[in-house]
Amino acid sequence: MKLKFLLLRTLGLLVASIFIIPIGPAAAWPEKPVRIIIPWAPGGSTDTLGRLLAAELTARWKQQVVIENRPGAASIVGLQLAAAAAPDGYTFMKTSTAYGFLIDRPKPPVDLANSFAPVAMLGFGDGALVVHPSLPVKTVKELIALGKKKPGALLYASSGIGGFLHMSTELFKIMAGVDMVHVPFKGSGPANLDIIAGHTQVMFGVLVSARPFIESGRMRLIATGGTKRNPRFPDVPTIAETLPGYESSIWWGIFAPPKTPAEIIARFHAETVDVISAPGFQKKLEEQGAQAVKMSSAEFGRHMASEQDKWAKVIKTAGIKGE
Repeated sequence: MKLKFLLLRTLGLLVASIFIIPIGPAAAWPEKPVRIIIPWAPGGSTDTLGRLLAAELTARWKQQVVIENRPGAASIVGLQLAAAAAPDGYTFMKTSTAYGFLIDRPKPPVDLANSFAPVAMLGFGDGALVVHPSLPVKTVKELIALGKKKPGALLYASSGIGGFLHMSTELFKIMAGVDMVHVPFKGSGPANLDIIAGHTQVMFGVLVSARPFIESGRMRLIATGGTKRNPRFPDVPTIAETLPGYESSIWWGIFAPPKTPAEIIARFHAETVDVISAPGFQKKLEEQGAQAVKMSSAEFGRHMASEQDKWAKVIKTAGIKGE
């Protein structure tokens, strides 16, 4: 009888142990709202795609995923806020091709390759070289000719110093040998509005955020920045068709504060890949002129290091300074 009791007791403890095995932090996560900091003003492509992703994740997790725009100092304000956040899985950061933190700083206070844990790549989008409809140019060749004829007369808008719009235009200036004056804003949303108003004449924007204005005739699209023509605008040439070797496409990705639990990063990565793999979400991206791209978190991290090196060289060659 005693032996039977001991066997039953041992079996009971074994069964109970199955239910009390420690589980990782991702098992119950998220248990409250999750915020995604965007270091740019509302209205740009990073904001637009961030809100599309947030809506999908909110539906999946049954917890609100909140976008918090924190622009300023060429994205450094938002980057520092995100990097210093508690690594508890409830604060993340979404940004895009932007390297203002490298300008005039021998030792940047924060950067994408070393100050964050890479989580997930969302995709790539073509740049859009647009002009105000009143500017008498319809091709890259005509824009270059006008820029050389009137050096310093053309004003170009950007999302801020070191942002994708700024860096892409400076690369264009280097390769085309033209001089245009930089007018920075706190995001591509305000830059779009300035072009529409005609205060500035040229912008190397992002097709995602410029598309509605192009289709309504408030901007004229003269070229795209990818290596191939964009399928949404197949009749519009690439810049490389006039300037061989030119390429500038924006990427969008999610980062976490350092020391965020690996289980949570893996969960966020897996959920993001599921979202961007869905035909409905891919269609939304394609409608915006963008393309989903799947990478592992490690591949995304290596891509960040490569991108940071590429644009650091552009900053040096162009002699870009803080303003």
